[in-house]
Amino acid sequence: MLSNNLKRLRKEKGMTMEELAKRLGTSKQTIFKYENGIVANVPPEKVVLLAEALGTTPSELMGWVSREGMPVTMKRVPLIGEIACGKPILACEEHDSFVVVEEGMDVDFCLRAHGDSMTGARIFDGDIVFIRSQDTVENGEIGAVIIDDEATLKRVYYYPEEGKLILSPENARYAPLVYVGEELSSIKIIGKAVAFQSRVI
Repeated sequence: MLSNNLKRLRKEKGMTMEELAKRLGTSKQTIFKYENGIVANVPPEKVVLLAEALGTTPSELMGWVSREGMPVTMKRVPLIGEIACGKPILACEEHDSFVVVEEGMDVDFCLRAHGDSMTGARIFDGDIVFIRSQDTVENGEIGAVIIDDEATLKRVYYYPEEGKLILSPENARYAPLVYVGEELSSIKIIGKAVAFQSRVI
């Protein structure tokens, strides 16, 4: 993907973010956003300039071909609705839209984030969150969770000895959601968040 390739090629060239930014006529902060996937949809003219500055091709930089010139296989991942970063919202299983990713990306579907409770994890309102289907996650991982047919995205902490589950936001404005005893029967983990794609900002 662009962010990983950009960071790798820049370091191989021994170039700082400031130096690359100067060649593009932009700021270090913009290069930082590109390299960390905060801006996923980089304008085509910027991709061309980045490739020229790094001595590569736009296709390799974007990950459309490997370094050996072989095409990279892509796949379509269904975008199945919204997931709340705040209060839980009704889960939507309909999917008329798809997002194209590399074949090797281990994800099963994606959801559009809604709300601001996960901004500390750099997930903002409108971002696309890529989910790998699984019914458990490790403590501290970000899970897509169904609560009484409503979906939310939170860090998950489970304490089986206490019979307690905590769904923790990444924004101090929001309190953790705590479930104990029989309340746990209303909770279902549907996957682990493994990547996200931000809107152009």
